[in-house]
Amino acid sequence: MQAQELDALLLGPGADLRYLTGYVALPLERLTLLVARADGRHTLVVPSLERPRAEDSGAGELVAIVDHGETDDPFALVARCLEGLSPSASLGVGDRLWSTFLLGLQASLPQASWRRASAVTRELRMRKAPHEIDALRRAAQAIDRVHEQVPALLRAGRTEAEVGRDVADRIIAEGHEAVNFVIVASGPNGASPHHETGNRRLADGDAVVVDIGGTLAGYCSDCTRNYVIGAAPAGYADVHAALEAAQRAACAAARPGVLAQDVDAAARDVLSDAGYGQHFIHRTGHGIGLEEHEEPYIVAGNDLPLEPGMAFSIEPGVYLPGRFGTRIEDIVVVNDDGAERLNVLDRAAVRV
Repeated sequence: MQAQELDALLLGPGADLRYLTGYVALPLERLTLLVARADGRHTLVVPSLERPRAEDSGAGELVAIVDHGETDDPFALVARCLEGLSPSASLGVGDRLWSTFLLGLQASLPQASWRRASAVTRELRMRKAPHEIDALRRAAQAIDRVHEQVPALLRAGRTEAEVGRDVADRIIAEGHEAVNFVIVASGPNGASPHHETGNRRLADGDAVVVDIGGTLAGYCSDCTRNYVIGAAPAGYADVHAALEAAQRAACAAARPGVLAQDVDAAARDVLSDAGYGQHFIHRTGHGIGLEEHEEPYIVAGNDLPLEPGMAFSIEPGVYLPGRFGTRIEDIVVVNDDGAERLNVLDRAAVRV
């Protein structure tokens, strides 16, 4: 915070608050806010009815906890937590704090200057500690076990939604406490990267993209594999082979000192050379940890040098409108001399 010339951070419910205090706060219309000061005087402001949960989380061992009742002014309470700082203090506000709270804070602190708290928090959360890497590895192993069960669920005549419900049940059964998303995209629906699993019935000859993730012990999983019901559609084998090569190239490129954009380029160049470049329509990857999507982003224009401890997806895809799509996704963690793939399940398309 001192290096960023920030006097305090104001962080609401979400991953930053959990990372710093261990408290998983509910996102309510009542204000919950961590006031973290550069001088070390930290306070967690919570609604009175939420104080027991905050104390049970252990946050009180790290910060002072103060509460506000139903008729109290929580913004005035935050202002009191900042007493002793200059009226024109530089405050970093959580990137995802609701606008209703930010506007209330700005009205109570009219002379303060405002910046994004991620100037600080991204630098902390982007480099995973060993215990975080272990948590991500356990989550990846669990989601791999779910993918191993997917072929038995894919049968012609079943709807995407029916398959999706069964997959969600297995995500929980394999140890996740929450299902974050289930994408089952069959046939032409596979050409939409974020297809909403729906009522289309699976049919012989369908290529099926299955992208799934959950949260296990606070850390996220995210893995995509491909399946074919019966005979593959025309041209599918060539597309998938190029995609496997692109994903291997990007994983091989991920190592300390390499720019994030160069990992993206490694995958993109392979697909462009194979004639599919225009059908790779999204970035190669996103960071992962307490949130499904966080820093660093593996995308053109990001000149961030990779460092040990950075965790992110590598997920190139090819999307042919009206025909099919295919995407291969693993989570990797940069180590001292390369990157470890946390997902180890075979990446070939599985025929069912």
